[in-house]
Amino acid sequence: MTHLFSPLSIGNLELANRIVIAPMCEYSAEAGLATDWHMIHLGHLALSGAALLFTEATAVEPDGRISPGDLGLWSDDTERALGRVVDAVRRYSPIKLGIQLGHAGRKASSDAPWNGGQLVLASDGGWQGWAPSAMPHNAAEPAPHALDEAGLKRVREAFADSARRAVRLGFDAIELHAAHGYLLHQFLSPLANRRDDAYGGSLENRMRFPLEVFQALREVTPPSVTLGVRVSATDWVDGGWDLAQTLVFAQALKDRGCEFIDVSSGGVSSQQKIPVGPNYQVPFADEIKRKVGMPTITVGLITEAQQAEDILARGEADMVALARGMLYDPRWPWHAAAQLGGQVAAPRQYWRSQPREHKALFGETRFGQR
Repeated sequence: MTHLFSPLSIGNLELANRIVIAPMCEYSAEAGLATDWHMIHLGHLALSGAALLFTEATAVEPDGRISPGDLGLWSDDTERALGRVVDAVRRYSPIKLGIQLGHAGRKASSDAPWNGGQLVLASDGGWQGWAPSAMPHNAAEPAPHALDEAGLKRVREAFADSARRAVRLGFDAIELHAAHGYLLHQFLSPLANRRDDAYGGSLENRMRFPLEVFQALREVTPPSVTLGVRVSATDWVDGGWDLAQTLVFAQALKDRGCEFIDVSSGGVSSQQKIPVGPNYQVPFADEIKRKVGMPTITVGLITEAQQAEDILARGEADMVALARGMLYDPRWPWHAAAQLGGQVAAPRQYWRSQPREHKALFGETRFGQR
């Protein structure tokens, strides 16, 4: 059996293979509500043969959206809208479903990328973001609100409330978004966190609020739902967040019951210099896996089946997540299984698509026609 198509258990989550569909923002919700686009988008990815499918970053409060088109889970209406999509996927696919809960912080109120992705000012229909410190992401932008004690409590409770809703909807996994320059990453990074209270300064203090939010989720997430965190392992800026600090944070998360780490990088500073290339983020996942001993997901320019297989064979990660590559080829797991000699789950409506030279691709299938 190939490594990519071998099963894996994370907590109480049983995965059929090691392929994860990463969260990908679609900027197509309406006031936080999932739309028919989400039904189509998540529905067709659910037929891909991957083991685990994450929703896009899902905001825990309206001000926490990256853009006006972001998905949300902060009210009964947003819960019902997303529930409609979850129910449809459940009817037709065995894929496990995860939700990524996040808050954009000072990177909130941005336009959709196809419109340029720039900050939308409050005077133009946007809103002012929230952050650890009143420091904008870019110098030309207005400063965000600095979260005070009441604001910290509000955000913690918003994360917990969204987690309760995710549990009610039947998600198999919850991923706390502490990466890509959004709110929890802003607290971690000394580039964005200039507080002089218990939530700023030392590494212990900068980790305090993200750990409090994780603990709030841990308290409302039952053992049947696997709970993990997405991190940026480095800011790619001198003097910023780095791998050494990430290892300390990952160990603190593990001590509090975190069950997996999804390892990415960057996003907190426009000064970042990222050496993008195949496998460029894999060494971060490898280091966390070896030194902290927690299951890891690796991401970043992983596009080929053999490339993914080799990462797993070398023990550098436990799972491989694809994002843009999966959008480009929504049947990537089928093609990878055909190449590597694995098997994937496919809907019976598609069984007759199985190529003759890969007749075991979908397992034991029968398809007759009069």
